[in-house]
Amino acid sequence: MRSMQTVLLLSLLLSTGNITTATGSTLPESLTVQAAVSFALRGNPDNAIAQQRIAQAKAYAAMVSSANYPVFNLSAEYGQTNNPMYSFGNILNQGEFDDTIDFNDPGRTDNLQVKAAVNYRLYNGGQNSASKTSAKAHVAAMESRLIGVHQQLSFEVVKTYHAVVQAKEMVKVHQQALDSISASFLVGKAKYDLGDLLKQDLLNLELQQSTAREDLIIARHNLELSKRSLLNLLGEKDGTIKLNEQDSIEQLPPENKNYLNRSELITLQRLKDAAVANVKKAYGYKRPKIDTFASYQFDNGWELEGNGDSWIAGVRVNYNLYDGHNGSSKIAIARTQLQELEARINKTELALSLDIQQADLYYQQANERLTITGKMVGVAKEATRLARIRFKEGVILSSELIDYETRLSDAQARHLNANASHQVAIANLRRACGLDQFSR
Repeated sequence: MRSMQTVLLLSLLLSTGNITTATGSTLPESLTVQAAVSFALRGNPDNAIAQQRIAQAKAYAAMVSSANYPVFNLSAEYGQTNNPMYSFGNILNQGEFDDTIDFNDPGRTDNLQVKAAVNYRLYNGGQNSASKTSAKAHVAAMESRLIGVHQQLSFEVVKTYHAVVQAKEMVKVHQQALDSISASFLVGKAKYDLGDLLKQDLLNLELQQSTAREDLIIARHNLELSKRSLLNLLGEKDGTIKLNEQDSIEQLPPENKNYLNRSELITLQRLKDAAVANVKKAYGYKRPKIDTFASYQFDNGWELEGNGDSWIAGVRVNYNLYDGHNGSSKIAIARTQLQELEARINKTELALSLDIQQADLYYQQANERLTITGKMVGVAKEATRLARIRFKEGVILSSELIDYETRLSDAQARHLNANASHQVAIANLRRACGLDQFSR
């Protein structure tokens, strides 16, 4: 079912004249397979989703990097109070203290306070550096996933393109079959009118003609479904497109068959780098933190008509002697996550190795099928040609002619399928090796 859906996608690339699609992109007058890949990489929603994930990862990396910079803060506030403690503080800050002030009842005061402060963490156990490394690794992982999206999408487009080509050729095959059986039916009817053909033989030819018409209807319907599916793969809702098979580049199988370029593996390796950094970050929770701070403050009051300024600066060291094993738990979690990724990498390498082996075997099978079915078509064409001559001469019955026509159609269908499978096998082998279908 999935193979059929993939086949259906490509004919939509066919269009006469430039057409502006629903997304605002302009489809070429005729579309080669490489142009179809390029168009899909721009218009398919999967590409936009992957791009946004990269943007999110970069934004997070920028946020993490902000920890390496000092924090500046500017604040202002105004208030009135008769609370002894706060009023006395206002009096001191405004420089209005004298011996007549009652400490228990200094009276009502107001204060406008403007304060500028700066804080900077000198050392936090290596957490900032580890967080930055982890964030960069996540960005690299998202970029690798984007490459994977492109490679998978490119393969689906190539696969669908050749599926549509196959669907178009199948329409031609069934049209030729209908034309041939229709011609034989006219010959049979003429012979029946002359009394040289039985009614049953004529009915057999008419039945085969109806069957050929039905096959042609189904083939045309499948072609239209293919076109609709291809437009969807290109990220378009509507449009008409025309395939340019002559100028399409013929793909070649890769020379080096390995999985080192597969985005799945590279993504996991980048995530492993992030996990290693997270282990270092977890150890940082148990190390001391060193901060520097400084601030300047200006106070002004209207009740006492006083003002004053002050500053403070210093260094702060914080070290948790005991945190209820919180730090040790963070380390344990980070280490198990790293070990899980290492296991996933091993599993992925096994899966990718199998994927390449299967793709290579599929390619070898496709080569053999292409050769065999090509010979089948040649033999079937010659046998059917001779059968048509013999039927006109009255040597064979209509049922025998129908058998030859059916074998020819079957051989042609098999060869078309083998040819499409051969092209898809090359594309699949390139995908399995983590290579682009076409250079961009």
